[in-house]
Amino acid sequence: MRLVTLAMLAFLTAMPAVQAQSRATETTPQSRSIALDAAERLLLERNLVVVAAQRGLDAARAQRLVAASMPPPNLSIGNTTGEVNEYGQRLQATRFYWPTNNVAIGLSVVVEGGGRRSLRTRFAEEQISIAEAQVLDILRQQLFQLRQVFLQALLARANLDVAEANKASLDRTEALLRRQAQEGQIPEGDLLRFQASRPAMEADAAIAAQTYASAAAMLAALLAEDPAITLGSSATARPRLGNTGPVALAPSGRLQSNTELGLTRDQILAAAENRADVLVAKRNLSAASANRELAESQRTRDVTVGVVASRTRLPQDLQGTATANNQLGLSLSVPIFTSRIVEGNVGVATAQQGQAEAMARAALLGARADAATAWIVWEQARALRALYDGGALRRAEEAYAVAERAYLAGGRSFIEVLDALRTLNATRIAANQARHGALLALANLEQASGISGLMPRL
Repeated sequence: MRLVTLAMLAFLTAMPAVQAQSRATETTPQSRSIALDAAERLLLERNLVVVAAQRGLDAARAQRLVAASMPPPNLSIGNTTGEVNEYGQRLQATRFYWPTNNVAIGLSVVVEGGGRRSLRTRFAEEQISIAEAQVLDILRQQLFQLRQVFLQALLARANLDVAEANKASLDRTEALLRRQAQEGQIPEGDLLRFQASRPAMEADAAIAAQTYASAAAMLAALLAEDPAITLGSSATARPRLGNTGPVALAPSGRLQSNTELGLTRDQILAAAENRADVLVAKRNLSAASANRELAESQRTRDVTVGVVASRTRLPQDLQGTATANNQLGLSLSVPIFTSRIVEGNVGVATAQQGQAEAMARAALLGARADAATAWIVWEQARALRALYDGGALRRAEEAYAVAERAYLAGGRSFIEVLDALRTLNATRIAANQARHGALLALANLEQASGISGLMPRL
């Protein structure tokens, strides 16, 4: 019976690899499999945060049409519609007039000074450039969030493979131990200790399934899909640990990737200086400078020119036989006592320019700090991945094989073999985490430096 038991344990150790290979291409009938590159293309087209940023860019472009326009002229028209005569203490309304009997038409135009129209246009163009950079920055952030969610789903699925394989094998092993205990081949205490150790191992399946559910729902939301189709059994089905059920989008791919960077730390730091958020800060500074110049242009006052033409056929106290009186008027108006207002606006614009300059400097330093941190994380993640791929996982497998042989020779208890097996499974989980960490570090490095193409295709 020892050989049968060891055969079951060997089956347990082999199952995760088989399960992982099959799960990589298998999805439920209600799920749609999607690769990372396809998800990124959909993000460009359908992500609602990106779409909102693009609409902001459209608004900035429309605002330029307003800024580049001249101040609209004002057209006015008026007439006298009635006449009231006074006779001592008595008033008497004599008659009403048709509008054509008395009409006045006026036109007033604001003549701007200080080149304000061109300055307004320049400021609006700066706002467009800011909106363009903001779209790029939001896209950078959303791509990183997508990759985080995608990799989290792959990690959860890989861990679920290990947990489900463990659970299936533990079921078989428990049945075998129960039969051995009934036949008196092993103490009943071994069976009880084995049963007591099962919940912790089975809980891994539930945790992995919950993580996969969350990641799949977030992935659907990022791609403007309905995330209501989530992991889990239906309301009428009997719940079980590790149940995956249907998902709106099932991420495809594996965590197996040994991609190397091919760039130096100095290149990463230099690239961070042109990151999208740094570009936004620089363009905010340029826009603040344009706004200060626009405020300074207010020192030159606008002049309003008005022209009024009137014609009246009302009775006139004029000599002769004139039947109408035609008049033409010209007016000029200039605002006065504006110096305090103008200087206040200039002071505000100057202070805002100083703020923008400080924010641009802070954005640059922050980007370099992010890139430097991301580089350290990448080096550590790469070393950890190499540790597991290069020997840690193999040593755990060898340790289990040694325990297996010792048990077969009668030098180890079955519980010791299970301990070695749990260590092997924990090492497999840690290896999955290390591979996930290396891929996530690459995604983080791409997000921190602004260099595209660092993230491998899975």
